[in-house]
Formats: sequence, C-alpha cells, structure tokens
Amino acid sequence: MSKSITYSGLERRELLLRYVESQGRVTIEQVCEEFSISPATARRDLQTLADEKMIRRFHGGALATKSAPPEPPFVERSTEQADEKRNIGRAAAALVRDGETIFLSSGTTVLEVARHLRDRRNLTIVTNSLLVVNMLADVPDITLIALGGILRPSEQSFIGHLGELALNELRVGKVIMGIRAIDIESGLTNDYLPETQTDRKILSISREVIVVADHTKCERTSSVYLAPLSVVNTFVTDSLAPPEFLSGLRELGIHVLAV
Repeated sequence: MSKSITYSGLERRELLLRYVESQGRVTIEQVCEEFSISPATARRDLQTLADEKMIRRFHGGALATKSAPPEPPFVERSTEQADEKRNIGRAAAALVRDGETIFLSSGTTVLEVARHLRDRRNLTIVTNSLLVVNMLADVPDITLIALGGILRPSEQSFIGHLGELALNELRVGKVIMGIRAIDIESGLTNDYLPETQTDRKILSISREVIVVADHTKCERTSSVYLAPLSVVNTFVTDSLAPPEFLSGLRELGIHVLAV
C-alpha cells in the first residue's frame, strides 16, 4: 500500500477488512506496516471490525471470518440456483396478503418474489429495483411506487440520498429483502457500502422484515455490516440450507421457511 495516501477512518477500516480477508490471519505488526499506522490505531480498528462481527480478534492480531465470495453482476447471478430461488420466491410471496403495502428490494431472489405476486389484488409495492418495476408495471391491480436515486448498473437498482429521503415519507407492512450473506454471529452483511446505507433505511420503514436468500448465502460474512439478526422476523431459504444454522435462527426467535 502506498505510504503517501491518507485515508479516513472508515476508508481505512474498509481496506483493513479486505486485507484481513485476503490474508486470513494478520498480526498488529503487519497491520501497522501495511497501513503506516500506530499499534494503538491498529488495535482500535481491528476491535471496531470485531465488534461489528466482521473479523475475529485474538491477542496480537485478527482472523478472517468465513467470507462470502465477490458478488457477480445480476445477469450472471440470474441463472445460479434458479430452482431454489423460484421456490423461495413462491414461498415468500405466499406471506403477502391482498391489499397490503410492501417493499421489495433488488436482487435475483426478490425478483422471483415479484414474479409470484403478479396475480395478487390491490397491492401497493414500493421498490428501488428497476427490474421489479419492469416485472410488475403491466399488472393493473398493483400500484407501484419507484424510488429514484443513483442507478447501480450491476444490480439495476437505485441507491443513495434521494431514495433515502423518499423513504422518510413511507411506511409499509412488510419489507422483503435479499441479502449478500447471513451468519449467526455477523448478522446481515453486504459487499457495497453505498447500497448498504440505503438498505438500512429500507429496513427502518417496516416492523416486519422478511429476508430471502438461497443456501449459498448462509453461514457467510461479506465485507459491509448491514444489520443484526434481531431485525429479521422471517427467513425464507431453500432445503439445502445448513440445518444447524437454521436451528440457530429459530433459537433467536426468527420464523424459518426452508422450501
């Protein structure tokens, strides 16, 4: 790393997290050398990441948690675990009643939820996903509210301050959200910080949160902390999800559907 570059605390911790993940195990001395920081700053940054369940601390250093692989673009993901996502989408859609107002986030699994809502009556759906809008735009019994903002091309979703301002004016009965990774210790994590800020705002507009994710997202930790598992009411996944992991979620009071 260039020793002439000065990073903010947040930027440095983002880079530090990626460094720990790439190395697997690091010492305080290695962190000091890599980032040209003092031992006290290195310890503080590592402890901050450990408090957010992003890494595991030990005396004199830190270990990477089980990491989720980098998220490929939407088009590439759309064919991965297609049957599982279809089943998850059907099961999650069954939790939505006619006449409700809900939020659908972006992602391939949530798009399957949208597909299974096309025959519903008198729904109001808020979304930041361009693909969800396209999926439901021709359905006469669905009122769509589309958030604006900055388009993230790889996800075909809108993120950022403009959308977050709009969310201040909205309340919904249910939020249905896809997730990059979910873990008992790390909670909900994503891999893109600007999107995570928007997702946190989305989670705040409802008292009922349904998280949808196939088994490949379970017992994984990605690079950006989103929220604790305490925000999740229902988790919908496929039948290949690890049984012990699902039992752990149930022990936390989360309703689990494995389809």
